[in-house]
Amino acid sequence: MSEKIIALLIGAIASGGYASVVLLMAIQSACIPIPSEVIMPLAGYALAHTQLQLIILATVASLASNLGSIPAYWVGAKGGRPMVERYGSMMLLSRRDLDLVDHFFAKYGSITVLIGRMLPIVRTFIAFPAGVAKMNQLRFHIYTFIGSWPWCYALAYIGMKLGATWNTNPRFKEIFHRFHLGVEAIIIIGFIWFVVSHWKNRIRTEPA
Repeated sequence: MSEKIIALLIGAIASGGYASVVLLMAIQSACIPIPSEVIMPLAGYALAHTQLQLIILATVASLASNLGSIPAYWVGAKGGRPMVERYGSMMLLSRRDLDLVDHFFAKYGSITVLIGRMLPIVRTFIAFPAGVAKMNQLRFHIYTFIGSWPWCYALAYIGMKLGATWNTNPRFKEIFHRFHLGVEAIIIIGFIWFVVSHWKNRIRTEPA
């Protein structure tokens, strides 16, 4: 991620304040892979200068994660397994994927969402399988908030601490830049692996 893009995001977050954080975190929680590993450190740098502001920022971001999860949850809940089996080929999903989702939610229940919200990439997509598994929605939102809050707080804290020396120590800019490149590389590699590993086993629509 270039410094120009980082500067653009920082400017957008600084000018839009918490509203920008809500929008970005809601989008990334709706199965759209805008990494929170990028959003929250920049938000911490731009908006958090005290412990209270850091707590407010983490809380706002966690509530936004809940907000963005609603559409993905309901698509999964209303369509369920039949929808995925019918259109699974478009999403490169296999029946094995559906069986794994059923297994995890049957075995671990709500803890699946709690842990998923603390994991990179997984946290972006967890709402949809939670809907497919028809997890209790109130419990889903509670666990989403509980799992999201420490994640958002930690990332914002990193951004706040780096922000204190951002303009005085060029080494921190270099570290931050490498961190973002690492996140982007993981996302790209993960996407390629998913496509390659799922292409042959994707659910195919049966002819009428």
